[in-house]
Amino acid sequence: MSLLKPLHTLLIANRGEIACRIMRTARSLGMRTVAVHSDIDTDARHVHEADIAISLGGRKPGESYLCIDKIIAAAKSSGAQAIHPGYGFLSENAAFARAIEEAGLLFLGPPASAIESMGSKSAAKTLMGNAGVPLVPGYHGEDQTLETFRQAAEQIGYPVLLKAAAGGGGKGMKIVEQEADLSDALASAQREAQSAFGDARMLVEKYVLKPRHVEIQVFADQHGHCLYLNERDCSIQRRHQKVIEEAPAPGLSPALRKAMGEAAVRAAQAIGYVGAGTVEFLLDGRGEFFFMEMNTRLQVEHPVTEAITGLDLVAWQIRTARGEALPITQEQVPLVGHAMEVRLYAEDPYNDFLPATGTLHLYQEPTSGPGRRIDSGVIEGDTISPFYDPMLAKIIAWGESREEARLRLLAMLEQTQVGGLRTNLAFLKRLLAHSDFARAELDTGFIPRYRDELLPTPPAYDDSFWQAAAQGWLASEPLTARADDPYAPWEVLKGWRTGLPNRQALTLTCNEEMQRVSWDGKDRNVKAQRREDTLYLEWNGETHTVTRFDPLMAATFKTAHSGGLTAPMNGSIVRILVESGQSVETGAPLVVLEAMKMEHTIRAHAPGVVRAILCHEGDMVSEGSTLVEMEANDVAA
Repeated sequence: MSLLKPLHTLLIANRGEIACRIMRTARSLGMRTVAVHSDIDTDARHVHEADIAISLGGRKPGESYLCIDKIIAAAKSSGAQAIHPGYGFLSENAAFARAIEEAGLLFLGPPASAIESMGSKSAAKTLMGNAGVPLVPGYHGEDQTLETFRQAAEQIGYPVLLKAAAGGGGKGMKIVEQEADLSDALASAQREAQSAFGDARMLVEKYVLKPRHVEIQVFADQHGHCLYLNERDCSIQRRHQKVIEEAPAPGLSPALRKAMGEAAVRAAQAIGYVGAGTVEFLLDGRGEFFFMEMNTRLQVEHPVTEAITGLDLVAWQIRTARGEALPITQEQVPLVGHAMEVRLYAEDPYNDFLPATGTLHLYQEPTSGPGRRIDSGVIEGDTISPFYDPMLAKIIAWGESREEARLRLLAMLEQTQVGGLRTNLAFLKRLLAHSDFARAELDTGFIPRYRDELLPTPPAYDDSFWQAAAQGWLASEPLTARADDPYAPWEVLKGWRTGLPNRQALTLTCNEEMQRVSWDGKDRNVKAQRREDTLYLEWNGETHTVTRFDPLMAATFKTAHSGGLTAPMNGSIVRILVESGQSVETGAPLVVLEAMKMEHTIRAHAPGVVRAILCHEGDMVSEGSTLVEMEANDVAA
């Protein structure tokens, strides 16, 4: 007689690409899927792909995806027996796991007690030390006063790293280089942690120089078995968030893999873990590794582990939640070839990787197939809001070798096109093509070290750009505008001249630059897509937005007011740090803006006097709206 729990309907308490990815496996196992959504996500892709969709209402996560009662009510009304949390939101919330269990439902994650053990980074450090897992020097105590952190940092030695005790993903994380910066950094990190995780507690650790970020995928069942499914290198990061992940970690010896894997298993067993989890380590150049944290959920980068093992980790989550035992032993865990993943974000790499919002007027993914995988949660026409993580897709390539995987991934990115908002697409291509990345010379400081090469100064729009833009624009024009006679020769032969090359003139604009262009008739290798009245042209690796200029609308063509400091993205005002009439120096913090669960400080570009403050704390503001009006010192005098 089977004791396995029945499971035919699964609710996914998440959104975007992870919700779509979980649904894909659930459908393959013959299960019905239930989506939940906020008011903003009514027409989102994950909603349309589910068998059942239930509205949670609200706009912000705190009004929708973080509402435990609403999610459990949705599960009951839909007939779901289980809830998968995805990652982010409530995925590492012990109260959520416990509420699901109390409601008589299955939680596709670890026991609430395991989440609690690892939910506090401070408590987790103590547990891991007792389990014999190496630790980075730091302070993980309950006393959260500034003086305590000051004393701890002095004892550890600068630079130090402040981290949210209850979260991850780079939120509530600050590097502090000197004591003078500690107070402001701690206050900002605490606000970010409170906003993202509802918990402002912090810890401080020694900031290890030139470390690699290597993490171990573990999986445990309800019968006491636990495996490590090899490792991933996640060293390529910006703003403490991963950009490229790969498996296995380059240069890791079998002996070091075994040592790190066994340490990760000890960590999982120490807290009675069940399901998929990740133990994250810092690895230095001497081969020493230190425990950072354990993520008690499925990771964003799990596809590279699936690629080198041939396993479906979501299917394993479903089966172990029902009570099945793990189907293989440690010795049977495969490791075949190499896999790489990049995260395609709506963000501006040239503006400190700040999240970007707007509409995906153009969105084309690469083709999938052997060794090529795309996990995405958006389609062309979707709007990227300021309320949720700005990741558009994960693009994954597998190869028999690391180089084969790298080149395949580059080819996939060349097939990818996004228009309508800023993305990191060109930045990702430069990363993958960098010679040191190709040689696997990896550490967490890679992006800052090669910033000038990865983010070169954009070249001026020269004649070659405008000729390419003109060719792309004219190639996208209909051959004829006459519906009554589509074959009229004087319509089809645009730009035709007797005995001379075709020539057409038009006025184009790009990034507030305007040019009258006479196309010379020469065909170039132009990569461009037209959407209505906008051309998205790839030039020098970047996507440029080109429109045709209407002279009758010349009066509306203007640049931003130079005396105002504007919002770099949609978001909400957290703090106003100055008053009208106050004198400020270059770099002085003026306003703190929160977007995508992270804080961004607007600073003075030059010395001057605050003339007017055009926002209030708590306001929702749009990208480009003026927040503070300034006067230069010489004007104010």
